[in-house]
Amino acid sequence: MLLVGLLSFSVSQTLSAGGTAHSAKKHKSKFPARFWIFATFALLYGVCETMNGNWAVPYLMKHFGASAFMASLALAIFWSMVTAGRILFAAIEKWFPEKMVCRVLPFVIAVAFIATACVPNTSPFFGILTFALAGLGCSALLPLTISFGQKELTTIAASAAGGLITFYQIGYGIAAFGVGPLQTWAGLDLNIIYGGTAAVALVMAAVSFVVTRKSSAPA
Repeated sequence: MLLVGLLSFSVSQTLSAGGTAHSAKKHKSKFPARFWIFATFALLYGVCETMNGNWAVPYLMKHFGASAFMASLALAIFWSMVTAGRILFAAIEKWFPEKMVCRVLPFVIAVAFIATACVPNTSPFFGILTFALAGLGCSALLPLTISFGQKELTTIAASAAGGLITFYQIGYGIAAFGVGPLQTWAGLDLNIIYGGTAAVALVMAAVSFVVTRKSSAPA
């Protein structure tokens, strides 16, 4: 309940922010409809990233019987691939445009989730590789979402960035605190949850095509 209250307060503070010359004429500023597309994408991304960042160690130790060292190695590889992917896609922007990156990477995440769910529990090495793939898929999406949002929503660029981070953190909270009840109350194994989260990544893939389509009117 405390988490829900804190997130609600954060959202309300973000939505009431936006002190621009344009919004100052109104009693209360409002985000345009396009913002909510970006916010949805950021929330879905938060779920996908956190499923890998928070649950990789328990999954590898429970499903594969991996040692704490192996599980920690998988987590380190995931975050290393997140960093390396951001550098890679920045370097090849000339040949692989940002819009294509934003549209392709959610499918990479979906494939990684399906692979994570399907790897036999006798193959921890391949389990680690699936988290490496997930790290590559997650790498550039959040920075690109914020960048696209600020470029398009120019009149509220600063508050739009804060709002997108808020929704990313809401997605983080959903994955961080929602998986436990799914295991305890619904009796779902982590591999089933990982497989199901592929659907979240596919929804994010669909939203990416809307995110990268520039609105016809100025924000």
